[in-house]
Amino acid sequence: MSDAQMTTRAKDKSRWERFRESDFFYAFKRSPIALVSFTVVCILVLSAVFAPLIAPTNPFDPASLNLMNGFTAPMEPNAFTQETFLMGTDDQGRDVFSTILYGMRISLFVGVSAVLFAMVLGIILGLIAGYFGGWAETIIMRFADVQLTFPSILVAMLIFGIAKGFTPVEYRDQMAIWVLILAIGLSDWVQFARVVRGATLVEKSKDYVAAARLIGRSPWAIMIKHILPNALSPVLVIATISLALAIIAEATLSFLGVGAPPTQPSLGTLIRIGQGFLFSGEWWILFFPACTLLALALSVNLLGDWLRDALNPRLR
Repeated sequence: MSDAQMTTRAKDKSRWERFRESDFFYAFKRSPIALVSFTVVCILVLSAVFAPLIAPTNPFDPASLNLMNGFTAPMEPNAFTQETFLMGTDDQGRDVFSTILYGMRISLFVGVSAVLFAMVLGIILGLIAGYFGGWAETIIMRFADVQLTFPSILVAMLIFGIAKGFTPVEYRDQMAIWVLILAIGLSDWVQFARVVRGATLVEKSKDYVAAARLIGRSPWAIMIKHILPNALSPVLVIATISLALAIIAEATLSFLGVGAPPTQPSLGTLIRIGQGFLFSGEWWILFFPACTLLALALSVNLLGDWLRDALNPRLR
């Protein structure tokens, strides 16, 4: 086969075919940890997305609740209604399996939204600090250094309390999820900014950036279209790992009673509710939500660790 034919054949391949032949996909197929963690993440995410179709009942619809079903053990018929539930019921007669599916939707929404907000904010500030330097870099990075001296969960609690204090009382429950996203996002932007700043400092001294300046490209065009694509690989790795941390942070805040409202309970809220019945014998109210949170956070974290190793050229 001639070189021209090989070039034509390479162009005719679809993106999926090129992806299947890439080193990244080959490493993914050869890693049991990546395969298992990716499968678990897909199952949990799809279960949360299609919760209305999978869940036997809507646990947050008061019309569907029956207090007579309260404290029913898993796979055991209720003494009054004779109904059986896969993972039992809580004190209000809500199906624990259904509450997990709906609660996981809140946890994933808060986690993904908070990471996206932190990533966008960190990328913008990192690009500004690395490209312009001077007083802008000094202010941004010193502020980041100060924030790193405090645990992120304390920073999130502080931001959540301040933002909730400015929210009108009648809108606090409706705005609680968005305030939670703001609090977690503002507590996690630093690592994105530091990585993007370091990549910008390296890239801005290269010839293609100098050529872009010579042809009159604006600084923002150079940062977004030329420098940022070369810094996306580490940013995506950090985003994957940060997703697990954001989910845990949301669960921690909700467990402490300063996160998701009772009308929109997340996995952390369900764990807080179950903790109150643990020593009275109703272990399943705490056990199943806690196992779901552990499986979700652990699988996302393992997938992020593998992604970091797969995208690191030094380990190839």
